[in-house]
Amino acid sequence: MADLDALLRDFADDCAELERIVAPLTPADWSAPTPAPGWSIAHQIGHLTWTDEVATLAATDPDGFAKLVEEAGPRAFTFVDEAAEAAATAPAAELLDRWRRGRAELIKALHAVPSGAKLPWFGPPMSPASMVSARMMETFAHGQDIADALGLTRTPTARLRTVAHIGVRTRNFAYTVRGKTVPTEEFRVELTAPDDSVWSWGPEDAAQQVTGPALDFCLLVTQRRHHADLALETVGADAAEWLTIAQAFAGPTGAGRSAGQFT
Repeated sequence: MADLDALLRDFADDCAELERIVAPLTPADWSAPTPAPGWSIAHQIGHLTWTDEVATLAATDPDGFAKLVEEAGPRAFTFVDEAAEAAATAPAAELLDRWRRGRAELIKALHAVPSGAKLPWFGPPMSPASMVSARMMETFAHGQDIADALGLTRTPTARLRTVAHIGVRTRNFAYTVRGKTVPTEEFRVELTAPDDSVWSWGPEDAAQQVTGPALDFCLLVTQRRHHADLALETVGADAAEWLTIAQAFAGPTGAGRSAGQFT
């Protein structure tokens, strides 16, 4: 069973690390474009802020969350971008404070969810541990967009294991969202952690295998780097195909990044 308290601490640390990057920025910096087309740094933080707030709503007011989903129905493919756009119009200091308060409220709300309870979400219901894991994945992904916009290299930590785990668990989703046949056999995934230990999933004797740095795998499954630019190796045709479609986030398939886009 996942350790919710440990995950919540990791989430808080991820957010604090990203805040240390954006807090000193000037208002002009917040308007800088990121690799996500049409999204500035303010859009990225606005998106994280809004999603944290919606997750808190799901944890504290399921009826209110259901109403939000119903109202968003006709704008299912645009309302997330609309929320980021609206949040990005606020002054940087105001948005930063809103993000800070929102994630603190989310941590408090998830900690208070009764054991065994599930939270409504845009896809299947989620446990508090799954919810905070998803928030960590998104914080990593959008934080990478911000780091890329600023030309920064972030130091990977053991917290990447949560992102990698989601990447492995969403293998089948990556196929189904594209209308592809899901492989019937399990894959073996072996990743080298930041401390040079090995994180692994799947049977050791699997015919389909993916190996390489954990950071590269996390960049792959969040579609922040093209698979051709990563030091990931595969055994088996199915594993090789997976690298071209991997997607840890819910929703439609993303355009991802182009080969050679980043040096």
